[in-house]
Amino acid sequence: MSASPRKTPTTGPAPSAAGPSVVHDHGSVLGALGLFTVLLGAALPLIDFFIVNVALPTIDRDLAAGPALLELVVAGYGLAYAVLLVLGGRLGDTFGRRRLFLVGMAAFGLTSLACGLAPSAWTLVGARVAQGAAAALMLPQVLATIQSATAGPRRAKALSLYGATAGLAMVAGQILGGVLVAADIAGSGWRAIFLVNVPVALVGLFLALRSVPETRSQEPAPVDVPGTALLAVTLVTLLAPLTEGRAAGWPLWTWVSLAAFPVAAYAFLWVERRADRAGRTPLVPPSLFALVTLRRGLALLVPFGIGFGGFMFVIAVALQQGLRMGAITAGMALVPMALAFFAASLAGPRLIRRYGSLLVTAGAAVQAVGVALLVFTVWHDWPALTTLDLLPGVALAGLGQGFQLPVIIRIVLSEIPAERAGVGGGVMVTAQQSALALGVATMGSLFLSLTTSMGMGDALTITLLAQLGLVVLTGLLSLRLPRAIG
Repeated sequence: MSASPRKTPTTGPAPSAAGPSVVHDHGSVLGALGLFTVLLGAALPLIDFFIVNVALPTIDRDLAAGPALLELVVAGYGLAYAVLLVLGGRLGDTFGRRRLFLVGMAAFGLTSLACGLAPSAWTLVGARVAQGAAAALMLPQVLATIQSATAGPRRAKALSLYGATAGLAMVAGQILGGVLVAADIAGSGWRAIFLVNVPVALVGLFLALRSVPETRSQEPAPVDVPGTALLAVTLVTLLAPLTEGRAAGWPLWTWVSLAAFPVAAYAFLWVERRADRAGRTPLVPPSLFALVTLRRGLALLVPFGIGFGGFMFVIAVALQQGLRMGAITAGMALVPMALAFFAASLAGPRLIRRYGSLLVTAGAAVQAVGVALLVFTVWHDWPALTTLDLLPGVALAGLGQGFQLPVIIRIVLSEIPAERAGVGGGVMVTAQQSALALGVATMGSLFLSLTTSMGMGDALTITLLAQLGLVVLTGLLSLRLPRAIG
């Protein structure tokens, strides 16, 4: 007999006989197995954003993709993911977060299978776009379920674990990608990085059916169609040309798109404010940004994500193409970063209680030392660089990131009310995902452009210096955070 998600008694009105009962947020409890299950759902989309980085050379050889299509394999997923995240959160608030989590997990497994079986580069791009859309249905339900089905210290612990999971997943993606490509399981090569998701998704579905409680907003709002469309246009006009421009030779459409970005962004803000004043519920309620913790936390999350996403892409290219490391060696070079991040994440909750948001400032300082050490190491030792040479720098960078990311996530979500958990989580993850994609686009383009003129070693040094600037910016912005964290 299967176990059912635990419920606490509710004191609300009895369900109407005229329709289905509504499970209120305050009547659901997320147990340990349920938390593990939703964290598994949080890890999968982030792993798959980064897992392709070390597999790109193999995909290029197998499918004759070329630079532009290879960037679409990365960007197509990231764009669909970022564009639809807030909508995914709104749908979960309306139709039930457990239901959307199950739909998203099933769709993620099916689209991963399509990616793994793709016969051509364009088919892979299409499957990756669909995979990103599936991830956007699944991921917002994770934070919304944690927000609405936990409280007090249990919520604080769950959010810390979410932050730790997010950071580890981003690093582990490239490590796992390197291992799977090198293992060449049954001759699958790069296809294994997608096919491995299928059994994991099946396990996730089984566990979710048994352990994840259903929650939804008590007053669900209809989908904001104009807001959704304008948010999509805003993100696409910014991210698409920055991602594809360099590989495509900066054709006219890229400049037209970049020129359209501020117009689309202004139109989105105008439509959302107008809907709010008219008493409707916009896709991104402007009132959310009245929360100081959310506003200042997002201001940190953006430079952090740009630096993180750009570094992970650039280091994969530099190690494989510049130093001729194999996929598994390039992936394993990041193991010290993952271990240090994990250690910092475990220590974080205790340190947060003692030092509050100062932990973010200290983490930025530690990460800055790590990145500076990497700059010196690359400048001094290239091209005789080894994974052992990289170890101190990547370990310190990972330690600093582990002190920052879980705390920033807790700060962003700390004051969002349970009835807005879906849209609040969607806004945060959209900012995070857009920043990661922007990092790949901007720092990746900077690195690849400099490579042609000054060589890969100097290009990597300058790109790491750009990341160091972002780390310093994050540290300075952290000084504006409230000291105490709820």
